[in-house]
Amino acid sequence: MNISIFAKNHEMIPKIILRLTGWKMTGEFTSDIRKCVLVVAPHTSNMDFIIGRMVFNALRVKVRFLIKKEAFVFPLGFFLKKWGGVPVERNRRTNLVEQLVKRFEEADELVLAITPEGTRSRVTSWKKGFYYVAMKSNVPIVLGFLDYGKKVAGLGPVFYPSGDYEKDSRVIQDFYSDKTARYPDKFNIDAIRPR
Repeated sequence: MNISIFAKNHEMIPKIILRLTGWKMTGEFTSDIRKCVLVVAPHTSNMDFIIGRMVFNALRVKVRFLIKKEAFVFPLGFFLKKWGGVPVERNRRTNLVEQLVKRFEEADELVLAITPEGTRSRVTSWKKGFYYVAMKSNVPIVLGFLDYGKKVAGLGPVFYPSGDYEKDSRVIQDFYSDKTARYPDKFNIDAIRPR
């Protein structure tokens, strides 16, 4: 099989599926973004992963993502690793931020997708690890989104964390304030701001 045909289909098939299901895409990575933390929100459904994966393939973004270690069982685990999954132990107290900072230090290119809600259920506050990973790694944060209300998915603003989470969280909250989750009652826009 001709590898260039496969590469083109790898991008075209998701575009066709998204178009047929009514989804539109927006945004793109510029060539100067080789490393970043990609925030993905709202996250209220398993469908978010499927649509998000197709969007990233269609936009030709090679993304790595955090997912609970328990999901890496055969045969699903094989596919999760192929698709860029990074297993995370949620039960043990591990210094995940430092582990991810080390990954950024060792990588020439790394787009790490993180869902700060940490679960598909409604939360009262976002996990701030994404912010500290970006800050300690000196990489930008890219705001990715799935808006089920408008059926638009893609990439939004890019910014470097200032070190003032409260200030930066206002920018993040403003961006996500008009995005509709698949299950709107599970997305708490106020969870983005610090308590």
